[in-house]
Amino acid sequence: MTNPVLNTRLCQLLDCEYPIIQTAMGWVADPNLVAATCNAGGFGFLAGAVMTPAQVEQGIAAIKEKTTRPFGVNFHMYAPGADQIIDICIQQRVRAVSYSRSPAKSSVEKLKQAGIVCMPTVGALKHAEKAVAMGADAVVVQGGEGGGHTGSVSSNILLPQVVDALNVPVIAAGGFKDGRGLVAALSYGAEGIAMGTRFLLTRECPVPDATKQEYLKSATEQIIVSRKLDGMPQRMILNQCLQQLETRSALGMLWLAVRNGLAFTRLTGGSLLGMLGSAWKMKQSNGMTLGQTLMAANAPMMIQEAMVKGHPQQGILPSGQIAGTIGDLPAVEELIQQIVAEAEAVLDRFAAASTAANSAELVAHN
Repeated sequence: MTNPVLNTRLCQLLDCEYPIIQTAMGWVADPNLVAATCNAGGFGFLAGAVMTPAQVEQGIAAIKEKTTRPFGVNFHMYAPGADQIIDICIQQRVRAVSYSRSPAKSSVEKLKQAGIVCMPTVGALKHAEKAVAMGADAVVVQGGEGGGHTGSVSSNILLPQVVDALNVPVIAAGGFKDGRGLVAALSYGAEGIAMGTRFLLTRECPVPDATKQEYLKSATEQIIVSRKLDGMPQRMILNQCLQQLETRSALGMLWLAVRNGLAFTRLTGGSLLGMLGSAWKMKQSNGMTLGQTLMAANAPMMIQEAMVKGHPQQGILPSGQIAGTIGDLPAVEELIQQIVAEAEAVLDRFAAASTAANSAELVAHN
């Protein structure tokens, strides 16, 4: 029987066995990875942000063929096709949706009315408070150790700040890989952990082995934060591609963004007008410059080069710093069982120490 401390509000909210979330990494969190996570007792999110609405619907169907457990879908609510994806999630009765940038409040209300859990990812206290004000049922808080777009405050400082400010379940992300981390997050008041890089480095993950090997051999110091892709901080492995981008001019990056934006628009079934409209919505809701929003397509297309095509030196490698401490590729079920077993061992050790201390105190009083 699982230690009752691990049966948190998050487990009840998502109807999962363990408070462990697999995040929706673009090109990585496919139906196989999501289903494997859910079957192992965790909760997985499909990476819908790099899919057309039709592909999201196909992905949901594929997950349902592999598991009867609840799961979630991640997508950008400002992107063309978002309204269709919302309708698909409602029709398919997915358990939860995750998102990272500010949505329209009406979209959140529509999902909540359908009984779907709304769980955004944020990297700052003010964004967490805004998300809850807009109706979020739970919040994933990513510290600066996390991969991809990330904030500047470390998890051990940001997490207790957000826990103290909110009354909804808070999930810790950024720097987690094992049972010790899960217990540490719980000690800060979190209701569970969310992991991306750790799930990327599993056997069920679809990323080509050549790319996985780049992660496994990376050193912690090699996983840096750069603003080069779109002007916003992103944590990535400093590979050959990123080294070349760091020396590229602003004009060269903008031209690259236009090319990648058009490619991403074609890939997701959108239009040039839709791409510009999405950029404007991002600017309005996030305070980004128009240049930053236009460059937003750089990341998904350059991630695809490494994650799908298997060219790790020709694409970018979003990564949490935790990759520098990972050296294996377990099956998802094995990974989750290891995390739970280690967390229970830590909790048992604390309980034993507490019992011993109480016994010693009782003897002293007698």
